[in-house]
Amino acid sequence: MSAPLFEKIALVGIGLIGSSLARVIRREGLAGHVAIATRSPDTLKRAEELQLGSSYTTSAAEAVNDADLVIVSVPVGSSAAVAEEIAPTLKPGAIVTDVGSTKNSVIAQMKPHMPAHVHFIPGHPLAGTEKSGPDAGFAELFENRWCIFTPLPGTDPEALEKLSEFWRRCGSNIDTMDPEHHDMVLAIVSHLPHIIAYNIVGTADDLQTVTKSEVIKYSASGFRDFTRLAASDPTMWRDVCLHNKDAILEMLARFSEDLASLQRAIRWGDGEKLFDLFTRTRTIRRSIIDAGQDIDAPDFGRQVVAHPEKLAKG
Repeated sequence: MSAPLFEKIALVGIGLIGSSLARVIRREGLAGHVAIATRSPDTLKRAEELQLGSSYTTSAAEAVNDADLVIVSVPVGSSAAVAEEIAPTLKPGAIVTDVGSTKNSVIAQMKPHMPAHVHFIPGHPLAGTEKSGPDAGFAELFENRWCIFTPLPGTDPEALEKLSEFWRRCGSNIDTMDPEHHDMVLAIVSHLPHIIAYNIVGTADDLQTVTKSEVIKYSASGFRDFTRLAASDPTMWRDVCLHNKDAILEMLARFSEDLASLQRAIRWGDGEKLFDLFTRTRTIRRSIIDAGQDIDAPDFGRQVVAHPEKLAKG
């Protein structure tokens, strides 16, 4: 086990990402002390029962006091409130980062509150499941996943490298990009698929007489997979839609145009166009597997996600 990278790490928020971080920090010995903060007394009690940290509090300001690394893991709409709360007690030289899936909004919310004596480095680990809460986390969540940083002008290179090393020890690959590009990329690879899933499942629910019988009873893999995405945390995805609005609307417009083209191909019996589209998209699935971002396992690897210890067995 390597020497701790940080004497004290503060985790503000202890849901799926925060609790997974707590577990991997403990496994890898990345900190001498892990302070956990969450507003919910019940969630805090559960985190303590799971022994996820060294200290526990409902005060984020208390948790970050004397912390060398602060990781904010809250819905993006709460970023400003958290930043304002923790600002007065941040240690000089501390690194402050986040895990939000929208970066322009998080930067706009947090940067005005960040004191000049800390290193604010926005980040986003591209990892997750549809589960939430401290029980949902597991130390392997970040293995071979990407963590993207959107560093601000003037970011200290040593602080960025230290934060990068932290995420590498958590199992992640590292990349950097500007906030606007990040938000556009995530709009298509993450935000739009979830929005489509929520919409399809909502449409099925609107068909009350069907939903209460055939749709649920005979759910095949396609609809079942949509329901998995649509089971994700409603607060988080409400905030994503509100805080990455422009990029999401642009991608929705492009998707609508492509969907209209597909609709015409089906209406006019254009089998060649349908076959070409399905062949091209099938190739993309293979590329994702080849890139190590999914596994070619039965049932989309659900058993591996449910039992992370199987990751070591391939």
